[in-house]
Amino acid sequence: MESMDTQTRVAGSRRYSDEQKKHAVRMVFALRDDLGTSVGTVTRVARQLGYGEESLRRWVAQAEADAGPRAGVSTVESEELKRLRRQNRDLRRVNEILQRAAVFFGAELDG
Repeated sequence: MESMDTQTRVAGSRRYSDEQKKHAVRMVFALRDDLGTSVGTVTRVARQLGYGEESLRRWVAQAEADAGPRAGVSTVESEELKRLRRQNRDLRRVNEILQRAAVFFGAELDG
């Protein structure tokens, strides 16, 4: 059983620090290199560390996407996409406000 020092309980789920995630991913990559195969490496490391297999599998997949050998959106690209979507939403909101103001002031000038 792991202590609360290594992980924090949040709403019944485990939260691992970025360093813990990176360490686990490095262990998977090292084991793959040692064994010459990727079969069973995630399961083995997850059990050794007491982490969930699917969580570790996602972290490894994201690390591979970030490094380039795996298809997918890198963390940097994902953050940029979120930023652009937020900016787009804000600009649409501003545009809508300006259009309403133009209609309001246009009606006032006509009257």
